[in-house]
Amino acid sequence: MQWLRTEIKQSYTRKEDTEMVENFERYTTGFWNGLFACYDTPYLPRTNNDHERFFRRTKIRHRRMTGLRSWNRYIWRSGEFVIWVDDALKQENLLKRLSRVDYESYLHERKGWESRLLEGTKRLRFRKDPNLYLNRLENRVCLLIGQA
Repeated sequence: MQWLRTEIKQSYTRKEDTEMVENFERYTTGFWNGLFACYDTPYLPRTNNDHERFFRRTKIRHRRMTGLRSWNRYIWRSGEFVIWVDDALKQENLLKRLSRVDYESYLHERKGWESRLLEGTKRLRFRKDPNLYLNRLENRVCLLIGQA
């Protein structure tokens, strides 16, 4: 992609081409960070079809384990990266990589993970029983302000 950007800059040098070259530069600037991550990481599927097959295999495995057709609650409970667990377990250097992570970094990531999942959990609890959820919330607020 960098070659193409350089080639267009060098080939289209007339005054009328300036707008097209600038537009191409603006458009392709966002292509760098993470767009081609599948080529940087050997564990990511390369094509859209590979992605679809990967997700399908994961969903089938979940359905066989739980008997549930939908895996939405599973993802809410475990987080969106749960699909990478099976693939990570197949990697031979996983234990070595995990042993290099210090406990403080792990704890920091874990707290961030839990706070992200908390929103989905709250939504699920509210949908299940709105009155119970709101009563518990009201009781907690009353305890905080000293009203029992």
